[in-house]
Amino acid sequence: MSLEILNNPIFTTVQDLGRVGYMHAGISNSGASDEFLFLLANKLLQNDKNTSCLEISMGSFEIKFHKKTKIVVCGYVENIYLDEQKIEAFNTFKVKENQVLKIKNIDFGKKVYLGLKNGFVFEKILGSASTSVKEHLGVFEGRKLKKGDILEYQEYEDDYNTRYKGEFFSKTNKDILTLRVIISYQENEFDIKEKEKFFTQTYTITNDFNTMACRLDCLEEIQCNIEGVISEGISFGSIQIPKNGKPIILLKNRQTIGGYPKIGSVLGIDCFKLAQCAPNQKVRFEQIDLTKAREFTKNFYLIFK
Repeated sequence: MSLEILNNPIFTTVQDLGRVGYMHAGISNSGASDEFLFLLANKLLQNDKNTSCLEISMGSFEIKFHKKTKIVVCGYVENIYLDEQKIEAFNTFKVKENQVLKIKNIDFGKKVYLGLKNGFVFEKILGSASTSVKEHLGVFEGRKLKKGDILEYQEYEDDYNTRYKGEFFSKTNKDILTLRVIISYQENEFDIKEKEKFFTQTYTITNDFNTMACRLDCLEEIQCNIEGVISEGISFGSIQIPKNGKPIILLKNRQTIGGYPKIGSVLGIDCFKLAQCAPNQKVRFEQIDLTKAREFTKNFYLIFK
């Protein structure tokens, strides 16, 4: 035995950087919702950057280690315990045989990542170990983890620990989260007045928010000159405008095609911040050009080279 799930977590899955190159077959990318925390966990453990981690959402999480290893918890949480000793996030720890890890009171909407040195021993499906619940792909036939599940890993031991002291890129403390947007090639289907309305008002995240998409509520609905388009591929961060005029932001487990017009696309690295939000969070949009978007994205990933 290796790692054993001791409770029934609300929603915990296995994730890596996702499946690339299969959208033409109707298979979503999946992958870690907050790549900043995911990549940071692997960097602190000196793992390959695509080493799978556990993505833990909401509530509490309890596991038992049946072999020695080194771990790190990356997430905006405080109540983390190894046996009865409180430990800190963003700090690697040596784990002994039969020790129990508990993460308590994870806020609704938050994503927390548990990484192990050298990762877990999983068979990859279409090049990834990521769980896609709606497609039944991944570990345990793509379902979320439950009490009694056993996850294998290789035994590891050393006395060297690492602590992260840098900036927390995806941590959201502001009342209003600003999401940077690249305007869509379909922008001409929106009148100037509608585009001004889109960028000047504040939106509220609704309860209809998961790893597939984030639906927003607003006072002034956005109108498009066309009601729909022929179904086409959808990129990560795409902002669809359905008939009700209230934007939908498409995320990691989005459907692969869609027929709503798109006013723009949220910068991928800003979607990691969005992934750490909960319903009722306020957001606004800010337009950026493609050159700046590339620069911001390149600088983000340079952190993890």
